[in-house]
Amino acid sequence: MKVWRSLVIVALCLSLTLGLISTGFTAERMVKGEQYNLSDYERLTGKKITKFNEAPQLADLVKQGKLPPVEERLPKEPVVIEPWEEIGQYGGTWKRAWLGLADGAGPFKIAYEHLVRWNADGSDVVPNIVKSFEVSKDGRTFTFHLREGLKWSDGTPFTTDDVRFWFEDIILNKELTPTFPSWLTIEGKPCTFKVKDKYTFTVSFSKPNAIFPMQLAYFGGFVAPSHYLKQFHPKYTDPKKLEEMAKEAKFQFWYQLFGFKNNWLQNPELPSLWAWKLGSAPTATLMVLERNPYYWKIDPAGNQLPYIDRITHELVQDAEIINMKAVAGEIDMQMRHIKLQNYTLLMENRDKGKYRVLRWTTASGSDYMLMPNQNVKDPVLKKLFQDRRFRFALSLAINRQEINQLVFLGMGKPRQASLISASPYYDPLWEKAYAEYNPKKANQLLDEIGLSKRDKDGYRLRPDGKTLALTIEFAISPVASDAAELVKKYWEAIGIKVDIKQHERSLMYTKTLAGDFEVTTWGMDRAFQPLADPLYLVPYRQEIGTWHPLYALWYMTGGKGGEEPPGVVRQLQKIWDVIKVTTKPEERKRLVAQITKIHRENIWMIGTVGESPALVVVKNNFRNVPEKLVSDDILRSPGNAYPQVFFFKK
Repeated sequence: MKVWRSLVIVALCLSLTLGLISTGFTAERMVKGEQYNLSDYERLTGKKITKFNEAPQLADLVKQGKLPPVEERLPKEPVVIEPWEEIGQYGGTWKRAWLGLADGAGPFKIAYEHLVRWNADGSDVVPNIVKSFEVSKDGRTFTFHLREGLKWSDGTPFTTDDVRFWFEDIILNKELTPTFPSWLTIEGKPCTFKVKDKYTFTVSFSKPNAIFPMQLAYFGGFVAPSHYLKQFHPKYTDPKKLEEMAKEAKFQFWYQLFGFKNNWLQNPELPSLWAWKLGSAPTATLMVLERNPYYWKIDPAGNQLPYIDRITHELVQDAEIINMKAVAGEIDMQMRHIKLQNYTLLMENRDKGKYRVLRWTTASGSDYMLMPNQNVKDPVLKKLFQDRRFRFALSLAINRQEINQLVFLGMGKPRQASLISASPYYDPLWEKAYAEYNPKKANQLLDEIGLSKRDKDGYRLRPDGKTLALTIEFAISPVASDAAELVKKYWEAIGIKVDIKQHERSLMYTKTLAGDFEVTTWGMDRAFQPLADPLYLVPYRQEIGTWHPLYALWYMTGGKGGEEPPGVVRQLQKIWDVIKVTTKPEERKRLVAQITKIHRENIWMIGTVGESPALVVVKNNFRNVPEKLVSDDILRSPGNAYPQVFFFKK
């Protein structure tokens, strides 16, 4: 299977915008590791699936009268997943490890389901929870068709009542959603929502929105179990009773109680559409996901998925322990937190641990990048950070070849933080911009800025006479820690004192959104198909690991919060507004080129090494895992590998 098919995306966007196609499963041939509507599968293969099967544990519940027959639990048109290798076998517990609730993205990416999703190689957006959707000729209105007979994990039908509840009672409720999601707006104007019938609804925008399907595949939304959540909402429950319920649960406000009850990672009672759902509240040692008896996908033999019964996540203190557990053969399949630095150790212990090590392709423009906070609170540092010559100097001082060898085992590519070479928007000039190792030039730039004076220890002095010192802060990570020590050496060599601080991820997330840091680090994923989430390219939303927290808040709130960005940064936001309503792919590409040009001339993100492989540790008896695949947050990897068909071969 070809990994990057950018022309397909271009064609998709054009078709969506002009209303040329009804966007269902339009494949003309079967591809392993992809999913299809049942009718499309039967059309493509000529095979009819007339009999359905289920996991033995579910069959026992049916015999006991505790569960309806599988035929009654599946929708009228289930989704068929063509396995990567073979039809699997039921049973088993998939053992993984995690770092706790702040690490919830790990289990989320395995089990999540959105209305639409990216296919395995990231070349197309396909229907998922919805059976199909159409786009109006003017590109403004999207009509979605739910699967008739689709049910929540408790057996309650999933209908447009659930979609309406998500939009009208969660998103439009100011206490639950203080800021309307920016990805659901065009030029600051929120989308509108309308229910047509039990299984059909529309989402409309004030102007064309060709990238909406891509963003919907990434962000999700429009799904909430209304029959369960209404009991925690003041529109449907007496406010006084709700207040008592909140206090009993040790919450001050009703919306805090609602948020907890709507948290898939903490509330096992929350109905789900996922293949696995939370079995019980996470403990101090373990988090368990259990199969959903009403899951709506099958394999070509009519077996209801998933194959695996349970997924356990053992709580550990740090990522290095996860790697050691993998080396010891105590993990069945995991990519998250498996570090490239342990590649040799992992390879040496394959036979003993009875596992294999896969190397997936990453969509990372820089596996480790540094971002001086453009909204830093220190006014002296702020003036320096907003002087691009200072950022150029920081970049030129870094020895990327050395970082590649010492931190990434020579398996990455020294480069600037920029879109990857396989991206349809790749800019070779950006990849090379200020990415050479030139400490002499870095020193010259710092002198030019007026930072030529030094203290007794040889560090440069700020304009206010204090020692020029920067603190690099980041979420705990062995890779970030090792790389930061090297960066400390490089920057101190040009006269800038450096302190390093590591924080638990949730704390770093809070600090980032508040703009409470000087320099932070992260990896530049989302670097293949950036329009799905241009997080690093445009200050349009807040997230951990960004250079623009308060500029993004300003954009999200329509200027009511955050900081108004200066002209060149504001230009990025304006171009993004135009991109969203641009119907022609070639024009959209030209606009993205403007964004990449602005970035290469400013370097807000200082890259080091990118496009290194993602390591996946897989036990030898754990099958239907592809040897090669794209790994990216946009694709929710490893979710794009369809974990529902993973199985233990007996």
